[in-house]
Formats: sequence, C-alpha cells, structure tokens
Amino acid sequence: MAGVKPYIQLGPRTYTVNSAVTGGQLVMPDGTTGKIKTATAGATTVLGQASDDAAPAGSGTSTDYSTLRPEVAVHEAPATVWLTYVADCAFGLKVVAAASGQVTPVGTAAASDGTAVVGICTEPGGVLAGAKGRTKLV
Repeated sequence: MAGVKPYIQLGPRTYTVNSAVTGGQLVMPDGTTGKIKTATAGATTVLGQASDDAAPAGSGTSTDYSTLRPEVAVHEAPATVWLTYVADCAFGLKVVAAASGQVTPVGTAAASDGTAVVGICTEPGGVLAGAKGRTKLV
C-alpha cells in the first residue's frame, strides 16, 4: 500500500491590508478590494491571525519606531496562536470569530450555531473573558 504524503506549508502568508490591523487579531478578506481587514463577529471567511500591526499605505499611522507597513504576515491553520477571548471558554471547546478580531466559544449569543468555527481552545484550564489563550486554528 502506498503511503500518503501530506502537503505542508511552512510559515505565514503575507497580505496587504485595507484598514488598520493590530497584531494578534483574526483577519478576513475584504470582499471588494482583494485585501484583508480585521475579522468581524461570526465571520465565515477568516484567514488566520495577523502577526504584527499594519495600516494601509499613506494612512499616516506610525509607531515610535517607524511607519507601519501596508502588508502583514498571517498565521493560517493548523497553527496554534494566542487569541483574545470575549467570553469564558473551556479547554477543548470550538470557537468562532467575535468583534474586533477576537474569539468566543460556540454556543454564546454571538456564536449560536457553530457554522463559522475558526479554532479550538487548546489552553489547559480554559480561558477567562478578556484574556488571551492558545487556540488551534482549523
């Protein structure tokens, strides 16, 4: 019997942003520009987690060190990343996108049906609302 050789993509992909993105937020495509933006609650097109801050070219947004770049690296599934939770979440529960690129467990008011699952809480002991925790992107 022949073995199966999986395709494994190493490292994040780089995308151009349509609006300001903060590192650590989930991002999604902006359907009209071909660029990305911060994921919205219940988004079904989440690409992954932005690794750094970014802002559109010419926006004038800057940090103490330099002007923000208009591109950002995005960590995609099956990466395990640190995400901010808007509600308490137990270890092993599936999560969906919440407002501002955060996550919330399936079954909360913002995620009632679970059709837009973006990951699984892999933080032993779970995560409290407002805290960051490990999440395996799916």
